Amino acid sequence: MVSSSVLGPKDTSQSLQLRTFSVIDCLEPAAPGDTTAVQPSVLLIEDDLRIRRVVQLGLAKDGFDVAEAPTGEDGLAMLGDRSFDVVCVDVMLPGCDGFAVCHGVRRDSDIPIIMVTARADSHDVVRGLEAGADDYVSKPFMVPELSARIRALLRRAQGAQVRHRVRAGDLEIAPRDGVVLRGGRPLHLTRTEFRILCELAAAPGRVCSRAELLERVWGHGYFGDSRPVDVHIGRLRRRIEADPGRPEIVLTARGLGYRLQT
Repeated sequence: MVSSSVLGPKDTSQSLQLRTFSVIDCLEPAAPGDTTAVQPSVLLIEDDLRIRRVVQLGLAKDGFDVAEAPTGEDGLAMLGDRSFDVVCVDVMLPGCDGFAVCHGVRRDSDIPIIMVTARADSHDVVRGLEAGADDYVSKPFMVPELSARIRALLRRAQGAQVRHRVRAGDLEIAPRDGVVLRGGRPLHLTRTEFRILCELAAAPGRVCSRAELLERVWGHGYFGDSRPVDVHIGRLRRRIEADPGRPEIVLTARGLGYRLQT
């Protein structure tokens, strides 16, 4: 079965191993024969043809419309020609690698990005998140895991709660309008950075733990460590703080989490 394939690193003779897995409840695939449901679009950037085909077939079975790109350059060109709901990009690409793709996408888009790493390497994961990825999956992985992470990102993108405007320092956070203003001018934040800021602004002064942010921003049922929270907080501070090394808006409660200072 395609959906039970475990996709391993490129340096393991390209073999696709099989193992059993339990059903992941949050996949929520479209009902069979339902031609009216809108299929979320995914751009898969992967140079290994066999991995691309396995992932494409598995995601299509789960109700996604998948377009494939064998190189980073091709992927960026496709993003310029049409819109996608999610980008899934392998780090180890020839030429324009996954990190460069993330930087290229983030120059003018906040589309959710999932990075595929060859291993759970802290350096690669942090570097990818710093480059703009919203989440990551490490090889070997199963297609249902990737599908679940994609759906979690889509829920985050569509599920922002409406709240009143909040002022923090010289910032004005406007969740209803989807903007953060400084001096009346909008700041460019990624969707993940904006969601984190909105969650902190929902209760100014209250400490929000990493676990809470993972559940509310990355989605209920997120499975993974808390590194994405810390990395995205760092990115957010570089965008909104006068001195990111001495933050005055998003503060750290050591050992507990983060809070918004108003």
